[in-house]
Amino acid sequence: MDLDLSQPGVEAIPSKDSPPRPGNLKTRLLWLLFFVALGFGAYRLRYDLRSYSLLVHFLDPQASGPLLRLETYAVTTQEVSLPSATGPVRARLYVPSGVARPSGMIVLHGIHHLGIDEPRLMSFSRAAAGGGFAVLTPEIRALADYRVDRTSIATIGESPGWLQQRLGTGPVTVVAVSFAGGLSLLAACDPRYAPHIRSLLLMGAYDDLGRVSRFLATSQAELPDGHIVPYTAHDYGAAVFVYSNLEKFFSVSDLSVAHEALRDWLWEQPQAAQALLARLTPAGRATMEFLLARQIDRLRPQLMDAIRVDEPQLAAISPQGKLGNLHVPVFILHGSTDDIIPSTESLWLQREVPPKYLREVLITPAFSHVDPDKSATWSDELRLVDFLADVLHASD
Repeated sequence: MDLDLSQPGVEAIPSKDSPPRPGNLKTRLLWLLFFVALGFGAYRLRYDLRSYSLLVHFLDPQASGPLLRLETYAVTTQEVSLPSATGPVRARLYVPSGVARPSGMIVLHGIHHLGIDEPRLMSFSRAAAGGGFAVLTPEIRALADYRVDRTSIATIGESPGWLQQRLGTGPVTVVAVSFAGGLSLLAACDPRYAPHIRSLLLMGAYDDLGRVSRFLATSQAELPDGHIVPYTAHDYGAAVFVYSNLEKFFSVSDLSVAHEALRDWLWEQPQAAQALLARLTPAGRATMEFLLARQIDRLRPQLMDAIRVDEPQLAAISPQGKLGNLHVPVFILHGSTDDIIPSTESLWLQREVPPKYLREVLITPAFSHVDPDKSATWSDELRLVDFLADVLHASD
């Protein structure tokens, strides 16, 4: 009996060699696309949650909530010592509990006498470890003494190799804060150190230390297109420059007392600094009083002269013109209101970093010099979360 396919309710059964019907194939592809998108969305959502958790715990280490518990581990800390050519380097290791093979992260402090004990650095490091990373914070002696110099590059460069060997999980991410950023770029260009660095996150970094010094003296920022714009600098930056160049501002007889007084000022002990003024010569006292009164404009001619004299030394520890050998992915984050290292420096870095290795640049009002701004808008906060999620993704 022949089967009449024209009759209602009768459906042809294709042979196994017959091509699939276009409608069925399209439907299957749409479902496949849906499940891939769903999987990718869930995968991406996890990094957004980790980013959100890190930022919230950075601002408030005691924060809690259902979303935070999804991506937060308990953290233990260990005091460790790193060997180096200049002697042992004090460091602290933050380890997430219950993570068998955590990815590694180096967090480098900026200019501050507390070094690895600076509260914001500790909060960020603990928050990153709570997100599943093993975080190492090495002490950079020169930066803890308010100096930017070449000796720090070796300590920065050797730290990723030490952590990689300790963890056995591959190259590590380096997060460099403030003045550690420019030095980290120089370390990442060194073939001895680069293989141990997975990616580099710069937070408020500089490209040209001489240009930053001029900004601190004049409150004028230099743009890559040649324009100069008014941009109020914090007096703290000029005080740091004077502290590292005391011999250019004080007589030999005043150096010891000037060092002690300005150190007390930078350490936020103004009364102790004021008590030392009487021990300075009249000229030395006048200079110190300008600094303590935050009257940087009164010292501008001396500052500019010192910067001109120091130009070769400042250029030697600046990334500008030295990134041709950079082969490490770079993320750049800068607060648009940063008054220590102006955000214009990240515009220069955007031009300097080889395009192949420049991953993202975010200049945002949601960040100040080294920490999130609580007054930022929701949209700016979301962009910051998204940016940090990309960093975390690249770090795994």
